[in-house]
Amino acid sequence: MSSYMSQRRSGDAGMPISRNPQGNNFPPANPVSAFTPSSKLPRSSSSFLETAQHYVEKFADRVEDMTSHPMVLSLRPYIPGISRFFIVATFYEDSWRILTQWSDQVFYLNKWKHYPYLLVVLFLLIVTVCMLGGATLLVLRKHTSHATAVLCGCIIMQALVYGLFSGSAFVLRNISVIGGLLIAFSDSIVRNKTTFAMLPELNSRDDQTKGYLLLAGRMLIVIMFIAFTFSKSWLTILLTIICTVCFAIGYKTKFASIMLGTILTFYNITLNNYWFYDDSKRDFLKYEFYQNLSIIGGLLLVTNTGAGDLSVDSKKRIY
Repeated sequence: MSSYMSQRRSGDAGMPISRNPQGNNFPPANPVSAFTPSSKLPRSSSSFLETAQHYVEKFADRVEDMTSHPMVLSLRPYIPGISRFFIVATFYEDSWRILTQWSDQVFYLNKWKHYPYLLVVLFLLIVTVCMLGGATLLVLRKHTSHATAVLCGCIIMQALVYGLFSGSAFVLRNISVIGGLLIAFSDSIVRNKTTFAMLPELNSRDDQTKGYLLLAGRMLIVIMFIAFTFSKSWLTILLTIICTVCFAIGYKTKFASIMLGTILTFYNITLNNYWFYDDSKRDFLKYEFYQNLSIIGGLLLVTNTGAGDLSVDSKKRIY
């Protein structure tokens, strides 16, 4: 009898304590989870979001891989210079318009805006010289801090004198142009690569300044797309919203800047094709074309410089 009972006890020790529906031969580690039905968890929605994120990231990686093509790599050294020229293109165009339409500009400000004639002439001369000089210095990366400040001041002064703050699209576009100027200025900052004993500098003040400038530039550039998405197709609106958010927070920044630049270039060529119109509409479309070109230049420059330290991409590399 005792041997039978000992055999039963030893047999019981080898038998499973409990068996759950999945067939596991051990009790759950958390007793509470045994009473929590899995059907109550929103697995369908989470799985859908995870699948969508997977495909979006896969598509973004493919787009970013295109920048590693040998032909693109051969053009990469010239991208910063081309981007800076695009950014300041609107200032060259604006200066040329003032010089070629001098009498019209003076008449408008003097007769319609009722500014004194001498003040109008002095204002137009100063603005023209400042825009030409500032744009050239920024392209050549000479005295970039002063050039950026002068060009930003020209944008604000022209808006005040011409009274252009009433148009929301104009204000948003000019704010984005300022964002492009900040990105161009940040590109001119070169960090000190060595410190004492020739050791690499990990956290320099220049890096922090460049990170803040890139963050401010990204935030200002995407402001223009608030008005841009109106009256566009639903696909364009969806892509623009996704890429705008990604660009602002610095997530998949290269992909976002490529997509936004492509969308803006397409609409800029198809809608602001001023070369097909006469003088009555030509000046307006030409002005918008070159302003959008400045924003495209800022987006193009980000594809080369990256999002900076204050971005999700940078934090992902660290952690």
